Amino acid sequence: MSKPATARKLFGTDGIRGTANRPPMTAETALRLGLAAGGYFTRGDHRHRVVIGKDTRLSGYMLEPALAAGFIAMGMDVSLLGPLPTPGVAMMTRSLRADIGVMISASHNPYQDNGIKLFGPDGYKLSDEIELAIEQRMLDDDQDGLAAPDLLGRAVRMDGARERYIEALKATLPKGMTFAGLRIVVDCAHGAAYIVAPKVLWELGAEVIEIGTQPNGFNINAECGSTAPGAMQAAVRQHGAHLGVALDGDADRLVLADERGELIDGDQMLALLASHWQPERLLRGGAVVATSMSNLGLERYLEGRGLHLQRTQVGDRYVVEQMRRGGCNLGGEQSGHIVMTDFATTGDGLLAALQILAIMCRQDRPLSEFGRVFTPLPQRLRNCRLNGLARPLEVPAVRASIDAAHARLGDRGRLLVRASGTEPVIRVMVEADDDVLLNLVLEDVAGAIERHA
Repeated sequence: MSKPATARKLFGTDGIRGTANRPPMTAETALRLGLAAGGYFTRGDHRHRVVIGKDTRLSGYMLEPALAAGFIAMGMDVSLLGPLPTPGVAMMTRSLRADIGVMISASHNPYQDNGIKLFGPDGYKLSDEIELAIEQRMLDDDQDGLAAPDLLGRAVRMDGARERYIEALKATLPKGMTFAGLRIVVDCAHGAAYIVAPKVLWELGAEVIEIGTQPNGFNINAECGSTAPGAMQAAVRQHGAHLGVALDGDADRLVLADERGELIDGDQMLALLASHWQPERLLRGGAVVATSMSNLGLERYLEGRGLHLQRTQVGDRYVVEQMRRGGCNLGGEQSGHIVMTDFATTGDGLLAALQILAIMCRQDRPLSEFGRVFTPLPQRLRNCRLNGLARPLEVPAVRASIDAAHARLGDRGRLLVRASGTEPVIRVMVEADDDVLLNLVLEDVAGAIERHA
């Protein structure tokens, strides 16, 4: 697993994130980030370019110009893409030969939060080491390299980014494939995909039923999207749809519902894609990459097919780093980040939905008949909220409870305890082949943490 050499103060598992207009997610931070990232990526004497996309949060109007000002001050030209899914920003970074790509989004978080994710010129998220170097420049107030007055950058609002992203998505499908005759519910979480998701499905021939496509700056992820898929499930049943797709706020992840309205998570999607790619010799690296959160049932299923499950720490960029090291082209997270590096450099909810729809078309069967390819072990997750500066994982009694739980589970299950990189919580995940054992372990460990939180 990739780990930062030094603890970072601003960057978490997916960029910088926090409550909008409160430290660190302020206009000042965004300006400093633009200056620092601009300075880090200014290399050579060519005219440098930055692309900036965002989701639909109100605070995007504050952060976007602040970031742009920092980059412009470093002599970089800025292309403002407007609302666009995170994978679309990554794609445009490469397509436009930009030096940096920026996505302003807090993903699945409520509108009060926002975040900033950075992509390198190759379209991949930055490594821990690069983020640490940029952060150090921000904390040191390092403004070396400010452009001369005649070399300042310019900002332009770019038209056509959505259409280019849509065409790139369609190009991943076999030539001539159509979704004509399919009725699809798509929930865009009032987020970045509110235009592109219904449009690409409609252009491919589907009848599209839209949910979450009326953003107002405040309703992103509000009782909708991949973290609250109930409305999507109900719409699938109500309209007799063949498939339901629920995206998150920046559309880099999804959950699916079959024609009965029953959910299919990221682990099942990984298994489904692997099971179809392997016999066609499309799966590379002899493995699928996932995080420590993925179900043990997925690991056992892949082993039965002669494949390995390579685990990383939580965060889709760590998945991508391992995929690149191991020569794998399929990876993701249980939460619905699905990464297919033959087509994209980061998780892409729309891309994953299209690839699974392509399998549906070839199978000519309802998704309920083949969409769940393994039986998951029972799994429960509890978020233990932290108060103030509490550090319960450093308390001996908590450590002893965790050690005892590992011994108790043995090879019958798994325990994962980790601090969230995006929220002030400790996440406790337990899975076991016995519900009683699972609940006992969860209560013991979570209870110990909560007593010292």
